[in-house]
Amino acid sequence: MDLEIFRDLGLTDAEIKVYISLLELGESNVGNLLIKLKLQSSVIHRALNSLIEKGLISFISERKRRLYSAINPENFFDFIEEKKERFKKILPELKQKQNKIKSKKNAFVFKGIKGLKEVYNLLINLKEKEYLTYGGGDPCVKKMGETWWLNLHRKRVFNKLKSRQIFDKSVKEIGGEIEKLKLTRIKYLPEEFSQFQETVIIGYHVAINVFGEEPYSLLIQDKNVAEGYKKQFELLWKKAD
Repeated sequence: MDLEIFRDLGLTDAEIKVYISLLELGESNVGNLLIKLKLQSSVIHRALNSLIEKGLISFISERKRRLYSAINPENFFDFIEEKKERFKKILPELKQKQNKIKSKKNAFVFKGIKGLKEVYNLLINLKEKEYLTYGGGDPCVKKMGETWWLNLHRKRVFNKLKSRQIFDKSVKEIGGEIEKLKLTRIKYLPEEFSQFQETVIIGYHVAINVFGEEPYSLLIQDKNVAEGYKKQFELLWKKAD
């Protein structure tokens, strides 16, 4: 089971282990959790108290001891919704702080797989006319996985954002799958064009996404820079087939 989603929701490793164990045990006291998880008593107690505060487990008192139970997993949607509502309350203040420095900065670095995903999500949600990309060879496909790339472009199409993309012929298989989607045109250059990075141009945004051992993205918001990269793209588009 992929537990990363629990970490993304703010749960600690101890909280995740306790919650999953309670799902498996059905109902348990601290003693049984100690035996099953082999964690320190203080760690389990902290995790239990925190999960109770988050509304993810409940307990009843029986003969001077507590029996703990995990909530129905579907109730996690309520937990997520509560987080969304709390975030919405501070969102205007966050955007106000961002706007104060927006005019001063036009280049940003995003690190790691999560950073790359954040950049691509930002790009496909821009209200622009066309999504242009070039580069992105087999290393890029393997780093993110074919399913992720397909889902990205399904979301792009859902947003009614058309694209032109230039790949190298080593990724023609997944390129063919992406090209089946609406609003999508793909051309190819020889395999020698294969790269560890993909360049995305949309509106005044240019993202240079690097898929090496330590992935990162350089996102530039500059009209003149974007126009320059668009010229490069158009030259490659004419050469590709």
